[in-house]
Amino acid sequence: MMDAMVGNDAEPKRMPSSFALQYLETNRPQIGQNAEQYTLERQEQRADRTRISLIYPFIWEGDSAFDAWLTTSAAQIAQVLLTLPSSFAQLGLASGIALQVLYGFMGCWTTYVTTVLYADYRRIKESQGITFHNHTIQWYEVLRGLLGPRWMVLGLFFNTAHMSFAAAIQIIASGSIAFHINDHHSKRTWTLIFGAIFLLTALIPTAHNYRLWSFMGILMTTYTAWYLTIAAVTHGQVQDVKHTGPNKLDNYFIGATNILYAFGGHGFTLEIMHAMWKPKKYKVVYLNAVLYVFTLTIPSASAMYWTFGDDLLNNANAFFFLPKTKFLNAAAVAMLIHEFIQFIFLSLPVHIILEKTLGLHHSRHFFIKAIARMPIVLLLWLIALMLPFFGPINSAVGSLVVTGAVYIIPCLAHMTYYWDVTTQENAIEQPPLWIRSWRLMLFIDICVIFWVTIVGVGFGGWASIKMFISQVHKFGIFESCFDCSNKRLI
Repeated sequence: MMDAMVGNDAEPKRMPSSFALQYLETNRPQIGQNAEQYTLERQEQRADRTRISLIYPFIWEGDSAFDAWLTTSAAQIAQVLLTLPSSFAQLGLASGIALQVLYGFMGCWTTYVTTVLYADYRRIKESQGITFHNHTIQWYEVLRGLLGPRWMVLGLFFNTAHMSFAAAIQIIASGSIAFHINDHHSKRTWTLIFGAIFLLTALIPTAHNYRLWSFMGILMTTYTAWYLTIAAVTHGQVQDVKHTGPNKLDNYFIGATNILYAFGGHGFTLEIMHAMWKPKKYKVVYLNAVLYVFTLTIPSASAMYWTFGDDLLNNANAFFFLPKTKFLNAAAVAMLIHEFIQFIFLSLPVHIILEKTLGLHHSRHFFIKAIARMPIVLLLWLIALMLPFFGPINSAVGSLVVTGAVYIIPCLAHMTYYWDVTTQENAIEQPPLWIRSWRLMLFIDICVIFWVTIVGVGFGGWASIKMFISQVHKFGIFESCFDCSNKRLI
């Protein structure tokens, strides 16, 4: 099976020019390609598709740096936007803001080291006469190519688990959000409905086809974040509001791991990067996306915490605390649309892994691929129905899966591969000007690994598992309406 996934994953073809020069010269259209080859390949790809209208490329195809920013920003924050106010109540305002900034920039660092490893992997493969036309490079393939099969298994397990559970959480969140619009149906009924709708996401081919969805995703999260901010401020503080956080150790680390989960949305960095004309720019793209996300998450969570204080500990969904108005309904609909879009982003890497396993990745018959993807969506649908714990599941996934997938493994792989001086000298990308030293880069890797292991996996895992087990004991699995007994405050 492993050979099927990675043994024949690329089509051999002798490259006409130096990979390193073309990677460093960012005016080139694509890593490992000269302008003529790039033009021919793009024409071949577009000739394979039937154009519905003249606006087809504008709304469907997107492989520029701006498209990558749209996708990254839209994918970085989703339903967790509604749970961050509760995390602020667990952490307190100062810790809530500080941890958002910390994990946001930690994500920037791990994205940076991932892109550097990708560049060296691709240079090595293309120097061997292999190109990746019609093939999406994934993280586990980079690990296998640079560090061996054991690393591949490690990366494959954590990234698949991360993307799968995160995708299932979007279905859970959709049921919870829809319940706040119409509580005549249980959350499980809404989850059944949205799970069926999410089956349509199997029809999205690749990350090249995200432009329309990404643009919509940005609009949805921006509206919702600023609705929460404005609605909380105009509402004013509730009577006898209290701001006692942090007041319990386990609550503190549950809130911390929820923020870690929120800024762990770079699990499919390579799928986005590989779709770009100029992949080298993705490091800056990701940084800009995180800075934009700060303008959404910090004001909205801070305003909600200022208004409702410790009351936010009673429910993980921020919509629970705001009065039912047309603006709240619009925000809820916006988030439902975004959950659909986020599910597309998160499930695609898992779909591609399955296609490679079944030998379908290079098939021109997308209908067959779409059918093969359906069982994955069905399985994620089942997970959402079985574990409908909106809020607690974020922290559990964050501490047990996201920590390894997007923080520890990238830094550990970067440190291991570049520990050798010869490898450092041959690296396609040397340390940036603000670091200048390989020793300092490896020291940053070590700091990230120790912090995330101790705070995220250790304390965060203890608190999150404790909370998650208590929810399972209280409600059981396949609960029809998780946490529905709480009445709205307004």
